[in-house]
Amino acid sequence: MSNGGRSEQNPLVERVDALLRRHQQAEQGPRRDEDVPVLTEIVDPQARPAAPAVDMKLVEAFADELETAVLLRLAPELDRLFEERLVSRLGDMLEQVLNDMRTELSAGVHRMVREAIAASVAQALGAPPAPAGEKTDPADK
Repeated sequence: MSNGGRSEQNPLVERVDALLRRHQQAEQGPRRDEDVPVLTEIVDPQARPAAPAVDMKLVEAFADELETAVLLRLAPELDRLFEERLVSRLGDMLEQVLNDMRTELSAGVHRMVREAIAASVAQALGAPPAPAGEKTDPADK
């Protein structure tokens, strides 16, 4: 079984032979014309490289993902800041409401005490009691 000629040789064997030849040439060293690198493409220094095409749908999808990621990372901090402001403002508002209620209750209690004293004094003097809300002090008339 002999190989009749080179034309009958398997293409895989031919490729392996070519690879071996290249490997042997590399071991022997570069050839003279390969010693100096040569620029084969002419480059215009004034020419600007073309900007790559931008897929706007891809940019929008990326922007949406970036926004979601930023909001997820900032959410705990935002919640904390909102809570601090809310507590601060609620505290101020609650203090104001309580002060207003205290003032109103104090005025109401003073009025009720004054009316009760006036009714007691009128009863002790035998005078008819003054109707509620009417001033009983003679100096006020």
